[in-house]
Amino acid sequence: MNVALFPDLIVNGELVPHALVAAETQNQEAPKGKPGIAWRKATNAVAIRTLLLQEAVARGVTPARQEVGPGRFETDEEAQIRGLLEQAVSVTPPNAKEIKAEWQKDPSRFRTPPLWEASHILCACDPRDAEARQKALSRITAIAAVLAGDPKGFAALAARESECGSKDSGGALGQLGPGDTVPEFEAVLRKLSEGETTSEPVLTRHGYHIIRLDALAEGQVLPFEAVRSKIAEAMEKAAWAKEARDFVDQLVKGADIEGADFSMV
Repeated sequence: MNVALFPDLIVNGELVPHALVAAETQNQEAPKGKPGIAWRKATNAVAIRTLLLQEAVARGVTPARQEVGPGRFETDEEAQIRGLLEQAVSVTPPNAKEIKAEWQKDPSRFRTPPLWEASHILCACDPRDAEARQKALSRITAIAAVLAGDPKGFAALAARESECGSKDSGGALGQLGPGDTVPEFEAVLRKLSEGETTSEPVLTRHGYHIIRLDALAEGQVLPFEAVRSKIAEAMEKAAWAKEARDFVDQLVKGADIEGADFSMV
């Protein structure tokens, strides 16, 4: 990408180095072959970060880094921005009436986790290896064609062809709950009906799968008292996020920014 084609980003008179925007582009999604969109999104993100840091300095907020993971701490900038938002944004926790009203909108939203019993046939590959990926896709496609002609032969086909230890049990993976499989696999389980087999190969980080949902146990609806605290926490987080967005919007409106386009947000 030729960064010279893009205008300088200037926030309240502060020239932001192109290198900061370039580094941020890797965090922004854009259609293939349209790097300009990623750059503009990155410019907006960097402009907002710069604004927040400027405001933090103006308010005398000093960074106090916190641990965000085992042995992993915030950067000074992250700590300073967090400190600013903690100072500038506050919300009132929802009261009992508001929490109950939120629950009453649709009590069925609050359930115990579902349980799935599933079987699969795996053609293993590293998805990052184009050649291996194509070979696995060709093989799983051929297996799917055989299965289409004999759906009852799933277990035998899995025992013969699958490249997973579950082949010894006809591809059966047993009972699964949320988080027990990789996200790509779980997303498919959530869409299948009981007894349904995927019509197309499913790619995960392990390779290509044919997946069959053998049984589904829907989560049970939880009583209000069991979810009251979680609803309150979610409502408070949502309110805080809204106030934080409003705070940023006000900073943007009061700032002198060149080289960014907030109309695309």
